[in-house]
Amino acid sequence: MPVDFSGTWDIVSNVNFEGYMISLGIDFATRKIASLLKPQKVIEQEGDCFTIKTFTTFRNYDLSFKIGEEFIEVTKGLDNRSCQRGEKKNRGWSHWIQGDELHLELTCEDQVCKQVYKRSL
Repeated sequence: MPVDFSGTWDIVSNVNFEGYMISLGIDFATRKIASLLKPQKVIEQEGDCFTIKTFTTFRNYDLSFKIGEEFIEVTKGLDNRSCQRGEKKNRGWSHWIQGDELHLELTCEDQVCKQVYKRSL
């Protein structure tokens, strides 16, 4: 049976977020604000289709995609970048569940950011 990612998740750790943002070319002021935020993710899953909503006190962000289908990610509501394949070397992200934790690994160039979320009750 496939893993169900649906639910509300609160961040509990965020390792190397600054390095990841620098590799993306995010400006200093935005990096400093973003590093202080405690995002909450709401994931809605229907089979292979996902909507991930990220909420913070600064900005919110929605992303919808289907597993196995390439898509262009537009960071509307964040810094309004259009993220495409090949734009940055080794850019990507992966979610997985381990126990009661949602793990998110973000990569760009030689930087890896590891975030861990706990399911809200």
